[in-house]
Amino acid sequence: MNNPPSSSVWGALFRRRDPWALTVATLWSETPLFEGIPKAKIISLARNLHPRQYQAGEYIFHVGDHGAGVALMLSGAVAIKSGNITLATMKRGDFFGEISLVMDERRTADAVCLESCELVFFLRPDLDEWTARAPHHGARLTTNLAHVLARRLLHANHMLAQQKAD
Repeated sequence: MNNPPSSSVWGALFRRRDPWALTVATLWSETPLFEGIPKAKIISLARNLHPRQYQAGEYIFHVGDHGAGVALMLSGAVAIKSGNITLATMKRGDFFGEISLVMDERRTADAVCLESCELVFFLRPDLDEWTARAPHHGARLTTNLAHVLARRLLHANHMLAQQKAD
């Protein structure tokens, strides 16, 4: 029996294309969370993530809810709110809820859809499983996550200092 040579060319010819996973991986690869991680690894991860659709006005989570993971915006717009104050508006390619990837803490804000949205969730168990299978890439993502959280903390500190100065 003649088997085709095992090469990336043959593998690429017969591999099933997954446009949804490619879209998700492309968006994730453009975020600081996945900086320095090969796109092929992100595509592999994306195939196991959790898509969800929401309608305008629907809450994704409320302040005080238990967090399970980070959400990536595929379409639509989401307001991150604290009471009546809009802290941020998220659109395609933005992500939020990343604290829950590393801590079992309650949500610190509300996330409400401003229009119909499609999101994909990367949950803490997904990160744990991926880190067990690909420790180098899991460690890189964790380092990237620390940088994202540090930048957001610095930004919040700057905003508080500005408020005190005014």
